[in-house]
Amino acid sequence: MVLLERAMATFRLALIQLQVSSVKSDNLTRACGLVREAATQGAKIVSLPECFNCPYGTKYFPQYAEKIPGESTQKLSEVAKECSIYLIGGSVPEEDAGKFYNTCAVFGPDGTLLIKYRKLHLFDIDVPGKITFHESETLSPGDSFSTFDTPYCRVGLGICYDIRFAELAQIYAQRGCQLLVYPGAFNLTTGPAHWELLQRGRAVDNQVYVATASPARDDQASYVAWGHSTVVSPWGDVLAKAGTEETIVYSDIDQHLNLPLKTTSYTGAIMLSPFTMGFHLTSSCTASEDLHYSKCH
Repeated sequence: MVLLERAMATFRLALIQLQVSSVKSDNLTRACGLVREAATQGAKIVSLPECFNCPYGTKYFPQYAEKIPGESTQKLSEVAKECSIYLIGGSVPEEDAGKFYNTCAVFGPDGTLLIKYRKLHLFDIDVPGKITFHESETLSPGDSFSTFDTPYCRVGLGICYDIRFAELAQIYAQRGCQLLVYPGAFNLTTGPAHWELLQRGRAVDNQVYVATASPARDDQASYVAWGHSTVVSPWGDVLAKAGTEETIVYSDIDQHLNLPLKTTSYTGAIMLSPFTMGFHLTSSCTASEDLHYSKCH
């Protein structure tokens, strides 16, 4: 594992835990209002939750899907420019060439679309007596990684279920990311069991900050989100955590306070063997190859 080369600057991160309704225009208006509020509180990087512009559900994805650029991303571009912030646009259902994706668009302080990340790992689950959900009924998976640079740090993106795959976080850490952001909507079955556990694991494994932005909980929704948007330090400490209501979570990110092993990084704390390095974390692999090992070399 290579040492991080980018110096990480202190900055304020904000996670918007939005109460999502079935009215897209209302969701967009309220989301942009909360982004503005976060910016007035000094946030430089702001993230919205997964599916922030519509209800989360397989029947809703085609109904609310839009092109990128489109209505939702245009609003995000405008508010990012207005507030001069880096805005991680949670995710929206995207339609492209007849397929649907769960997509996160990121905008820079000038409103420019920096990257577009499509969820790699689709959420297909069947826990008898508790929850059955299959994103693959309507969505297609993405096939690439997405990172972007800011004056403060390099950021890697995942969406919800992606956090369960340690390889993705390892690849991002290898590529110099110091902050991993996962807009996500865990539920009342997986949330209490794994939400915080996975965040702390990804953070400690890779000595990176991990942030998750969830929708607020709506007990009347067909899919009830867990809430509890969270920021975790590279040491595994929970720096900030929401409850279940609509709110903004703030965390002042300072590697000098929250990364005790910063001077040794991976060489002193987490050392992968040459075999693991060569077999798994190869920079020449595509997304599908990296995460399935089959063609890595």
